[in-house]
Amino acid sequence: MLAQVRTYSLFGLEALPITVEVDVSQGMPFYAVVGLPDKAVEESRERVRAALKNAGFPYPQGRIVINLAPAELRKEGTHYDLPIALGLLAATGVLPMEALRGYAVAGELGLDGELRPVPGAVNLALGALQEGHKLLMPHASAEEAALIEGVQVFGATHLAQLVRFLVGEEDLPATRSSEGLEGLETSLDLLDVKGQAKAKRALEIAAAGGHHLLMSGSPGSGKTMLAKRLPGLLPPLAAEEALEATRIHSAAGRLMRGLIKTPPFRSPHHTVSDAGLIGGGTIPKPGEISLAHRGVLFLDEFPEFSRDALEVLRQPLEDGVVTISRARASFTYPARFLLVAAMNPCPCGWYGDPEKPCSCTPV
Repeated sequence: MLAQVRTYSLFGLEALPITVEVDVSQGMPFYAVVGLPDKAVEESRERVRAALKNAGFPYPQGRIVINLAPAELRKEGTHYDLPIALGLLAATGVLPMEALRGYAVAGELGLDGELRPVPGAVNLALGALQEGHKLLMPHASAEEAALIEGVQVFGATHLAQLVRFLVGEEDLPATRSSEGLEGLETSLDLLDVKGQAKAKRALEIAAAGGHHLLMSGSPGSGKTMLAKRLPGLLPPLAAEEALEATRIHSAAGRLMRGLIKTPPFRSPHHTVSDAGLIGGGTIPKPGEISLAHRGVLFLDEFPEFSRDALEVLRQPLEDGVVTISRARASFTYPARFLLVAAMNPCPCGWYGDPEKPCSCTPV
């Protein structure tokens, strides 16, 4: 019997519709996932098998073929576990076929049938909204998805609970977002800094005009302390900007509480790779410059960053976006940020300091 379940695949910030087709027929035991799955999708076989058995559902014996359509798109992630499991239940008659109509499904399964959170819930909800579908998700991701107005999100904690809801044996209320704040530590304020009048003035000018900033001074002079308080000078994000920043953090799996309403602050270590800075992967994830979109990217110990890492900042600083090209597709992420760098004036750090002489050699 053939069953079809709707889900989505994240390509950049876009959620592309994917149909999970599950066919169960008689024959020698066989299991195959086709449609360009990655390793995590192929490993869903054992997670789904154990989850169905431990949740009290039969695992079909016979020939099982799962197709992720359209087949030419690369599929990655563990959020295919739940649609595959529900497809198997529908194909074997445990779930009525019509029970899944009008729903999109995404979620990772534990071996005991527990539903675990998945990244990109906001973007998945936008995909469901565009198609007019309701969304079934793990409870831990449902509140994040509910940030998108106009889409009904139902969150469950266990596979058995979700099945009871689909067959009408249990009521599952639609999830509502608590609209929490995310991003900046709002307690950091420039008023906390005593003195540093010139540095404060420089921060104010940078924030007002959108200028990038380089601070040079000896160790302990307060460069990092000042930089962390720069986002507090920036205005709160407008509704469209907040949604844009939230989608980026959601796609990267970094969204913790809710809609990002304050300018984000990112401070990568100087050992960060090029891919960590601009984004990367088989299906590229957002990097630090995209996570800092509409906020501040702080590079401490600026001369310690590799030349390659600094060179890749050129185009994003000019264009406000970063494009990552792969063999199958190109992905464009927003990257309009305020760059703040801090450095010591010399290798030992004390050149020009009135309290301690510089110990660097002439060469």
